[in-house]
Amino acid sequence: MRMLTAIFAILLLTWGCYYDHEEVLYPAIACDTTNITFSQTIKPIFGSQCTQCHNSVSPSANYDLSNYDGVVACVNAGRILGAINHLTGYSPMPKNGNQLPSCQITQITIWINAGMPNN
Repeated sequence: MRMLTAIFAILLLTWGCYYDHEEVLYPAIACDTTNITFSQTIKPIFGSQCTQCHNSVSPSANYDLSNYDGVVACVNAGRILGAINHLTGYSPMPKNGNQLPSCQITQITIWINAGMPNN
């Protein structure tokens, strides 16, 4: 009887995990690199990742990233891409945090390379 119970338990456990494949449970979220706008893509990234320190009230390093003009000024100063890519010679941003997801870095890079439209 113990042997039958053990076999049943093993079968139950293995069948229960049959569909536990990472790609099924956690499908990849696509990175939109075609519809990038300042208002819908770039501003929310900076709003969630940067404006805690770089805002109009206390613009750390004199960079206010809470609005279009402030972001463009920081890009034109040559600081954004080096900082978010954690390149040598730049202060890695977010400070004391993990690097931004590669999708967000790609979106920012595409927006910059497109001439930083205020859309």
